[in-house]
Amino acid sequence: MTGPPPHTEHGPEEPCATGRALYERALREGRVSEADAAAAPCLLDFGLLQPSVTGLGHLEPVAPAVALHRLLSGSADRIAEERRREARLTEAYAPLLRTGTRAEAATDGSALTMLSGLPRINGVIGRAMATASHELLAIQPHSGQISISPEIHAEALARDQRLLDRGGRIRTLYQHTTRHLPRVLARYEQLAGDVEARTLDEVTERLIVIDRAVAFIPATPPDRTVAVEIRHPPLVAYLATTFDRLWRLATPMHPEAVRHPTTNGITHRQRAIAALLVEGHTDAVIAERLGMNVRTAREHIAKLSATLGSESRAQLGYLIGRSGILDQGR
Repeated sequence: MTGPPPHTEHGPEEPCATGRALYERALREGRVSEADAAAAPCLLDFGLLQPSVTGLGHLEPVAPAVALHRLLSGSADRIAEERRREARLTEAYAPLLRTGTRAEAATDGSALTMLSGLPRINGVIGRAMATASHELLAIQPHSGQISISPEIHAEALARDQRLLDRGGRIRTLYQHTTRHLPRVLARYEQLAGDVEARTLDEVTERLIVIDRAVAFIPATPPDRTVAVEIRHPPLVAYLATTFDRLWRLATPMHPEAVRHPTTNGITHRQRAIAALLVEGHTDAVIAERLGMNVRTAREHIAKLSATLGSESRAQLGYLIGRSGILDQGR
């Protein structure tokens, strides 16, 4: 007699047919035998089944929302560790980037250049814009800590208009929290030409790509007093492609604004907060990533709790998973 096919290793994001069928059966019947579960060991590995407290030799299903929350929490921990590793690598290699070597100078030329001080950064960007003819791609994260003088603002506005006058185009990504800021809206009212702006819940740090030939990124966020000028073609192409993909996911703001619909009384902003809550982030981290103050973030969390009928932070995560609102927002 031929037994069941051997189980193939896989991740929780790609459930096997045997495991899915057995888990659905466990949800319907309330439990399955350990012998049956042997055909799909992934269910125990991923926390979808657990030993029964009422019947020896049987396993009970873990609620899908609870299992999903645990899996997402594990993913969030891995992402956080990768971010800490990136920070350590950046800290370790930043002095070397600033120092450079003769070999680097011989092979890369000016592929990576450190720019210190806002006057020098703005001057180099201005010279790159003066010779641009095709496009300017920019990501402008919201930050209440950064203030721009009227002189710098006027200079940047004139610089952008000259690019538009030469037949170029401008595409800018902001966070959703800037959609109604008067200074942002006023900027677009003063520009004439092929200009578009869109918004996302979360964006990367500041990025400027000019004619897909040169890019600028901050080396010391959030104060941005040191920047990196990038003229390495593969790196510039990578940054431009990243911008293009974020642009397709973003919501139009200018010239015609589009509003996200409210679903079952839950706004798009609250769905974005719900996704970060399920990942286990604190109110302060949620506020920082979505470009709002902590008080506003807590007000949204309170409204989300009231809508879902949650009585505690722990219960809120469970109710978010069970409600399916994160799937509706995709």
